[in-house]
Amino acid sequence: TGMNLRGVDRTAVLPMGLHKGLHKGLWAAVLLLSACAQLPVYTALPVEVRPSPNVGERRPHYVIIHHTTNDTVEQAVATLTNPAREVSAHYLIARDGKIVYLVDELKRAWHAGDSYWGGNRDLNSSSIGIELDNNGREPFADAQIENLLALLADLKARWSIPAANVLGHGDVAPGRKVDPSALFPWPRLAAAGFGLWCDPPVDAAPAGMDDATLLAAFGYDVSRLAAAVAAFKRHWAPDDAAPELSEEQRGLVQCLIGKRQAG
Repeated sequence: TGMNLRGVDRTAVLPMGLHKGLHKGLWAAVLLLSACAQLPVYTALPVEVRPSPNVGERRPHYVIIHHTTNDTVEQAVATLTNPAREVSAHYLIARDGKIVYLVDELKRAWHAGDSYWGGNRDLNSSSIGIELDNNGREPFADAQIENLLALLADLKARWSIPAANVLGHGDVAPGRKVDPSALFPWPRLAAAGFGLWCDPPVDAAPAGMDDATLLAAFGYDVSRLAAAVAAFKRHWAPDDAAPELSEEQRGLVQCLIGKRQAG
């Protein structure tokens, strides 16, 4: 195997009479043989390479949004491409809206780290990571958010990522990460179809539902409940720093659960 069809005179390898109107089955077989060289071999054991056409790429199901904590996009690129730092993302969006493509969408970028959402304990393996160049103390630039929305629309069209699966790093790593900051415009994203949002008034949560039960049902890791409450509030109630959910916020969680289930 390992045939390379580039530069081959097709008339030299086909029987007489097939030069006009190539036989589809013959060329399908030739192309299948040529695919042998494209199948990577990872084991050191002797194997016979027989590639099957019955495959599909692994696809992302989530988008995780971050902020870089840097003051310039050049600093962020240097960090995200430094082998010693062992951190990366698929995309980086500068303050002026420039989009930097860093990692193949079908590859596993190192952006979420130790993470959890709704039973998934390895978000790196199932998500697209998008870094926004922002120091964590400043509003997000309008040009940056406009191009984030464009990129999210592009990703949604390509991978059919549900609105509910657009999350912040702080949502999937509560207590460890706080990005994007409380200044991030989640309502604007939700209005465009990325992420969930419920505007008041909302119905009350069922009686007897405590904070841990509600937040776990939504998707949070509640092993450190205070961190999960803080993460939820940073995303959906950024003006409230109280250590527990209010009754209205419990209803808000219930509303968000309902929207997620509705698809």
